[in-house]
Order: sequence, then structure tokens, then C-alpha cells
Amino acid sequence: MTTPQAPSTPDQTWGAAPAPGQAPKPAWPTGKKVAAGAVAAVIVAGGGAAIWAASSSAATGTQAGPGGTMGGPGGMTGGPGGGMGGLGSALHGEYVSSDGNGGYVTKIMQTGQVTALSATSLTAKSDDGFSKTYTITSAQATGLATGDTVTVVATESGSTATATSVTDGESGGQGQGTPPSGVPGRTG
Repeated sequence: MTTPQAPSTPDQTWGAAPAPGQAPKPAWPTGKKVAAGAVAAVIVAGGGAAIWAASSSAATGTQAGPGGTMGGPGGMTGGPGGGMGGLGSALHGEYVSSDGNGGYVTKIMQTGQVTALSATSLTAKSDDGFSKTYTITSAQATGLATGDTVTVVATESGSTATATSVTDGESGGQGQGTPPSGVPGRTG
């Protein structure tokens, strides 16, 4: 199906006066101008909010999860499959974030079941069989038990992975070590 084309005016320049015998195009009514301005303001505000969110999550330090989202793999929603980027179902991986001093640090994230626990170390095993041992503080170990599901965010130096946050529960918490309501959590 073809749409009939309006006859073109030869050599008419955009913004020039209309050709003789042709009526000028009517200006936008005030309501349309206001609506267009409001749409533009919403787009600018949304873009500014997105930039602010990206820059502030990158600057939050050691508790930010993959991609700078707060609280680890669950992101803002804290639930499986949720959050920005859909990392809520991630079992383990590495990512790079700002160190807060103009540099970068590689972090490790793992969600799994605690298979070994002491006051200074924790071993977690993910559903796919991946297992890793982390150095933890006694504060991070408080309240944990073998068999608990945890989300660990750590930095690695050589062969030692040091936990920067340990959150009890699969959700990974919401924000800087703050767990979802009803789920105990800790950072350290």
C-alpha cells in the first residue's frame, strides 16, 4: 500500500517564506508548546537521575555489588532475577569497581551455601559446584552457621580472598549491608 505524497515545492528553503499562493503553516498552539516543553523536561530529568544514580553507586565503595548496584547481585530490588542488569540470579563472578581514590579494584561475588566456617574464614559452595574460601572477621562470622546461604563480596590479593561484605540469605541484601526486612545480615 502506498501513501500519496504531497506535491513538493521546488527549491523551497526551510524557514523561508511560503511560495506565492501558498498559505503559511500555522504556529503550534500554546497547549502543544507546553506539552512539548514538559516532555523535554521529563527526558532531561530522567537522564540526570540516571547519571546521578550511576555516579553515586560507583562511589559507594566496597559494599556495591556488580555493576555498581547496591547490595550485590539482587541490585535495588534485592530479589532473584531483579535489580538493574538482572544479576539477581548470578551465582559467582568477578567485576571491577572504583576504589574511591581514582583507581579500580577487582571484586569477587559469590552466592552459595556455607560449607565450612570459623572466626576467620568461610567457605561457600554455589549451586553449580563452585567453591571458594574467604578470609572474614569475627563480626562477619557472628550469627552464621554451616548450611546458611550467603552472598559474599570480596577482594583478592594473590591467592587470598578477603570478604568486604557477607550477607546472610540469597537475596544479597538491599544497600550497604542492609538486608531485606526479616533477613539478618552483616558487613565488616
